[in-house]
Amino acid sequence: MSLRTSSTTADRNALLFLALACFWGTSFVAIETGLEYFPPVLFAGVRYVLAGLVILAYAVATTDRWIPRTRAEWLSAGVAGLFVIAAYHALAYLGQMHVSAPVAAVVVSLSPVLTAVFAAAMLDESLDAVAGVGFLLGVLGVVIVANPDPANFLSSNLLGIVLVLLGAASFALGSVLTAPLRTTLPTESMQAWAMLIGAAVLLAVSAARGESVAAVELTLPALVSLGYLTLVSGVVSYLIYFALLDRVGATEINLVGYLQPVAAAVTGWALFGQVVDATTLVGFLVIFLGFGLVTRETLRARLFGRPAAVPDGAATTRTDGGYDAD
Repeated sequence: MSLRTSSTTADRNALLFLALACFWGTSFVAIETGLEYFPPVLFAGVRYVLAGLVILAYAVATTDRWIPRTRAEWLSAGVAGLFVIAAYHALAYLGQMHVSAPVAAVVVSLSPVLTAVFAAAMLDESLDAVAGVGFLLGVLGVVIVANPDPANFLSSNLLGIVLVLLGAASFALGSVLTAPLRTTLPTESMQAWAMLIGAAVLLAVSAARGESVAAVELTLPALVSLGYLTLVSGVVSYLIYFALLDRVGATEINLVGYLQPVAAAVTGWALFGQVVDATTLVGFLVIFLGFGLVTRETLRARLFGRPAAVPDGAATTRTDGGYDAD
């Protein structure tokens, strides 16, 4: 490969990376907008019914197999649908009723750190002392963002952050649980079924909460929000994600999570005049530092071309999960 071709490929990957970060970061603002007009869990359910159907149609048109055949394939789609789609988005949407889009994006940026910790606990992957410090820094970052008031410990803001944090933990757990369930089903097909299964769970939870379709206000902002989340943050971003995953790997893709809060902050400021305070910024930087410590060996290998040190007995299962966190 010529130097010029290599440079062109790198530039293209960088543009796709930035586009993905913007699409997923602005999704937090789109969610905040849509929550003015939709009941939260119903909103998430409708979004994933539509996105799942679009991606399933894409899988039918472009892959040689779009229906799971084995129990392992259905189990993988079911686990992803339950944890990565349903639980994560139900908790995140409920949480965003109490916190702003930029704050939610910062809390969700802890997900890669949680993924590494769950992998260490469940897949027999080693987590050394430095990585342990990184995890604690990630948790500290979330505490800084929450900035709990002892005089009003059960505040609405804290409740929202806890819900979003639980959602991020569910996403990370689902990513780890699906790691040993890798199958030969094309990723497009697997993603579509995970979305549809997750959507079914979300709609069932919505009904159990007493959410009503009659409460939906079909205004122009509502339709724009739903359309953006379905087509741009869902379908288009999904296609970009897997293209980049094949080109640059899971560690680099995880870095998207640390540009999402920037996109959410800029969009929130432009549309709603939201300003990210110094406390939230400090919390984000602490979370990012924690991520750097947890993944330092892999980052060193990517940046400097050195082999990543793998502790004795550590598994090498990829734990990105193949799903977006938006």
